[in-house]
Order: sequence, then structure tokens, then C-alpha cells
Amino acid sequence: MYINNINIIYYLILGIIGLGVGQFVSWCVIRLPDYRKVFVREFFTIYLKNEKPKYLYMISTSLLFVTTLYLYGFQLMTLAYIALIPMLICALVIDFKLTIIPNRLNLTIFEVGLVFTFIQGIININIAIDMLLGMIAGAGIFLFITLVGGLIAGKEAMGFGDVKLMGALGIFFGWRTIIIISLIAFLLGAIIGCSLVIFRRKKSNEYIPFGPCIVISAIIAMFAPFDVLLFIILKIFTLGMA
Repeated sequence: MYINNINIIYYLILGIIGLGVGQFVSWCVIRLPDYRKVFVREFFTIYLKNEKPKYLYMISTSLLFVTTLYLYGFQLMTLAYIALIPMLICALVIDFKLTIIPNRLNLTIFEVGLVFTFIQGIININIAIDMLLGMIAGAGIFLFITLVGGLIAGKEAMGFGDVKLMGALGIFFGWRTIIIISLIAFLLGAIIGCSLVIFRRKKSNEYIPFGPCIVISAIIAMFAPFDVLLFIILKIFTLGMA
């Protein structure tokens, strides 16, 4: 049986791998904020034996893996996104819980992105250049907002972890898509921030982690066509006049 010209066996195999990776992600969420190593024997000898399965992590990772294969098939971008997805989930959960994105996590995303950029450069130099420009655009947009916002507000408007994350993600998505991701993230941040203030979950001067908005926007950009996202963004930000 084939789904989108791919044998269902491959979906099953990747889904099972996703379950295992999801359990490993739950381990990383515990270890990374304390700057402890994640690829250690204790994961098998202690964590897996004593901890219950983390079904939310496992199912989420598995579904995202299978969806990636369905949309992109067998190509380099599929492998890149499968490598990126667990790190995105880590960034979302850690920033949501602790309002930090560990430097080691951002650096790993950056390093993995560079590897795929190098491979893309061998295949098509123009794609590699687009990815490097994405890194500059992603980090540049958020660095500008952080510095200017800090001058205006008199305090840090956005964490530098968000700046590093956007720079690292820019390598995966290229400059056009990373701009779209930025706009979606700001839109999500505004909606979530206003909702929290209205329902009195947060005060207007209280810090709200922005990493989850970036991660959700990146996942949306993975699975939604660029033209569709561009059309929606233009309609929203121009109030339907574009």
C-alpha cells in the first residue's frame, strides 16, 4: 500500500523512530537547561528504566516526522527537518517552562544547519547562499528589535536566545521564509500576549516567552506552502488591501 507514492512501511518505520526520539526529547528538556550532556549512558540505564513513557513528546514527534515524509518524500529537506523537529520541541518546552533557550541547543541547531547548507552548496550553490542569507536576516531582524526595543522601553525587549534561535533557523529556511516566520511569530505573540493580559494570566509589564511563538511559526512554515503563507500574511498586515 502506498500513500503519496511512498510505501506505508516507511511511514511506520519513521513513526516508530519518532516515538523513540520523542522519549529522548523529554530527557533533553531536563538536561539541557542545566548544561548537562544528553548523549550519556544514564539515559538507558536510569531514565528509561525509571521514567514512564512521555506520550505527548512521543506522539508529537512521531506525527511531525510522518507528516514531513508525506509532504517532502525522500529528499535532503526531509532529513533536515527531521533533524530540526526534536530540537524545536526542546526549545518550545524549555522556553515555555524556564523562559530561556540554552546556548547549547541554539548552537546545535546552527551546526546541523551548517552541515545541510554545505551539502546543499555541493548540489546547488544558490540554495546554500539563500540559506546563509536566511541566517543573517533571521538574526538581524530580531537583533534590531531587541536593541531598539531595549532603548525605547528601557529594558530587554526580547531575549538574545530568541535572536540566536532565529539566526540558526534562518539557515534551514532561507531569507524569504524566515521573514514570513518572523511575521507569523510576532502575530502569534501579539495574540497570545493580549489574551494573557485580558484574562489576567500575565501583567502588561511581565515577560512572556517568545520562543514558543517562533517554534510554532517555524513548524507552520514547514508544512504550509510559502505562497499560501505570503498571501495570508499580506492580507492580515495590510488589512485586506493587498
